[in-house]
Amino acid sequence: MSLTPDHRLAGMRTPDGVAATLEQLILDGVFRPGQLLPSERRLCDKLGVSRSSLREGLRVLRSKGVIDTRHGRGSSVAELVPPRDDSPLMHLFKSQPRTLFDLLEVRALLEGESAFLAASRGTPADWVLITRRYQEMADYVAGTTVIDVERLARLDHAFHLAICQASHNPVLVHTLQSLTDLLLSSVFASVKNLYHRAEPREMINRQHARLHEAVVQGKPALAKRVALEHLTSIGERLREIEVETQRLERSAMRLEGWE
Repeated sequence: MSLTPDHRLAGMRTPDGVAATLEQLILDGVFRPGQLLPSERRLCDKLGVSRSSLREGLRVLRSKGVIDTRHGRGSSVAELVPPRDDSPLMHLFKSQPRTLFDLLEVRALLEGESAFLAASRGTPADWVLITRRYQEMADYVAGTTVIDVERLARLDHAFHLAICQASHNPVLVHTLQSLTDLLLSSVFASVKNLYHRAEPREMINRQHARLHEAVVQGKPALAKRVALEHLTSIGERLREIEVETQRLERSAMRLEGWE
């Protein structure tokens, strides 16, 4: 028997329905890992459910490990992908310089598609958030003469993550979020090695502006192309620096008498 709208609404108001609705909001990035959930009263008003159904729905999520509840603090979204910075694999990734170029390839795959989907599916609310993140990054660059590399890297990463969230693909979003530490290391490397050089700095600023414009104007093909150009050109510049550094090291060794 097919469900009428009234039957579907009634199903959403059961504890399991409440839990399913909250799970979807978490998957969609409305509530993010570590974020405190709104008060029970606000959740009841927003979801149109009774307090008893809400509490039972929250209990279901706690039993699944999706949320954490602390007395006197409320419920928050659990870390869905626990960080494993201490894992042997993570150590190998971070200790090998070649991993940087592998990361840029992965970023191109994920962020190119993110930009395409964001330009295709994004909502006005997404445009506001993307523009806000872009403006925070642009204002910081324009307002200081001494760049804090770590701060700019985080602003840069936040801009790209906002675009990913506008893709409305929860798997893509959570995949990128699970790689945050690694991706931040690649952003940090590009900022540290390129941003103090005038030509790469202008290139990066120009590409960020073009990417922002293409996404918020709803131009999927252009957004993907700009995202790919951005990451490809960063990789090319970093390789040029690597080759230049190797030449300098060889010259220094010859000067010191090494054969």
